[in-house]
Amino acid sequence: MKTENVDSSTVASYLAPSLGNAIFALFFYSIAVVFGQKLLGDGDTGYHIRAGEYILKTFSIPSHDMFSFITPALSWTAHEWLSEVIMAKLHGWFGLTGVVVFFAGIIASVYALLFRMLRRLNGHILVALALTLLAIVSSMLHWLARPHIFSLLFMVVWYDLLDSYQYHGKNRLYFLPLLMLFWVNLHGGFISGFVLLGIYGAGNLFESRFGPVINREVARVKWRLFLKITLVCLAASLVNPFGYKILLFPFTLVNDHYMMDHVQEFLSPNFHETTILPFKLLLLLTISLLAVTRRRLSVIELSLLLFFVNMAFFSVRYITLYAIIAPPVVARSADYFLGETGGRFVAWLRRKDAGIAGIDARTRGFLWPIVATSAVLFYSVNGGASLGFDEKIKVVAAVEFLKREHIPGNMFDNDEFGDYIIYAAWPEYHVFVDGRLDMYGSERLKEYMKVRNFEDGWEAVMKKYDMNWIIYDADSALCRYLLARKEWRLIYADKVADIFVRDTPLYQPLIRKYPNVKPLPPDPAALP
Repeated sequence: MKTENVDSSTVASYLAPSLGNAIFALFFYSIAVVFGQKLLGDGDTGYHIRAGEYILKTFSIPSHDMFSFITPALSWTAHEWLSEVIMAKLHGWFGLTGVVVFFAGIIASVYALLFRMLRRLNGHILVALALTLLAIVSSMLHWLARPHIFSLLFMVVWYDLLDSYQYHGKNRLYFLPLLMLFWVNLHGGFISGFVLLGIYGAGNLFESRFGPVINREVARVKWRLFLKITLVCLAASLVNPFGYKILLFPFTLVNDHYMMDHVQEFLSPNFHETTILPFKLLLLLTISLLAVTRRRLSVIELSLLLFFVNMAFFSVRYITLYAIIAPPVVARSADYFLGETGGRFVAWLRRKDAGIAGIDARTRGFLWPIVATSAVLFYSVNGGASLGFDEKIKVVAAVEFLKREHIPGNMFDNDEFGDYIIYAAWPEYHVFVDGRLDMYGSERLKEYMKVRNFEDGWEAVMKKYDMNWIIYDADSALCRYLLARKEWRLIYADKVADIFVRDTPLYQPLIRKYPNVKPLPPDPAALP
């Protein structure tokens, strides 16, 4: 009888999911199956796939642009080349569905690992769960099937390795150079790894000089090790197609003030938007706990919060990084606060927390992540999910029109349309601009803005690049302006895009073929 109880208990421990496994299983399935289409909300996915295909076909990393018609070809630092190769391979095997499922798995892994990191702090499991969920909803605004998702994964692993050594004495820092070999070739966010190394190293250097005497020798050993690891990681980062120039690339981009001020995802967060609310709650929770608890932050913790909250204020895209950095710091303060606070509610919370932690500690294995992964793969492979760019918000129908009519000459397009045109119609069509705005630079971005806002000199820009047809947002100010100009004729319109051609002999066959096209207002359901 006793043996049967032991056996049933052992079986139950493998059947019941731990909270960490449940987070992965639930969010992987939800993101891939229910919300997978949202990961294709940005057209950049398209050009990344085509760039990866080009690399695989030519066995070379492009140093110059091949997607735009601008000549001479612009210099291009394809710093995400390894991500693009992976995306191209997945697309070749499984289409866009495979790309989405892959990135959904990475996203789910990021927050499952963050939860496990919080649990290793030996604090309250409910605090860890609440902070993980808050980090998830704070980050959702930038979940896209794009290379920056790799940086989220590397960020949480990198952070965990540094934190484990700093506070728990587990020295696994030798993994960092190996991680850097991949990270530097996957995404420009690798620079965040050096930021973290710098903060931990500088924090220990400070403690070795000004901290309590009893801790100075330990801090001295740590900062010296962090310095050595930083130098090895720096050497590892040079193993890339661009050498030392890759280290300068992130700073060149951030210092381009015109681009930072005019590209939407580089703008500071708008706290009036509901998508920013979870980040605001996480920030307010951090401030509140620091105000009410008597726990003093270490120099490292304070530096982490200040640096990454400043990044989040600088650009909305960095909120995802703050949502990874802040929870461990907040968890330590929350656990300290609950430890020094009394009352019935806190006592009840402790009992519940202990009970849930006890159950969670008895779970074993990875059954539910395996089940979730199998379910997603089965659903996807058997046609349950056939994901593609949403024709309600992307120029899917308009590009089919282009491919059918073979419109000659150079186009003017917006960057989001350019991404999809590269994906669906390159090399037949070359764009004026696309999502690689860092490559185009602020001068061409200014020219682009001059045309889209039909400012003085916009026609000179059109002439400079010999652009004689335009594909742009339906019912936009530019399209309404062109409708009133006799020298421009509307030949195609849907709820996403209008196509205009210049009234010249070259385009007369198209003008005669489509003489009475009327503009359509955008679909209200597709508006952001």
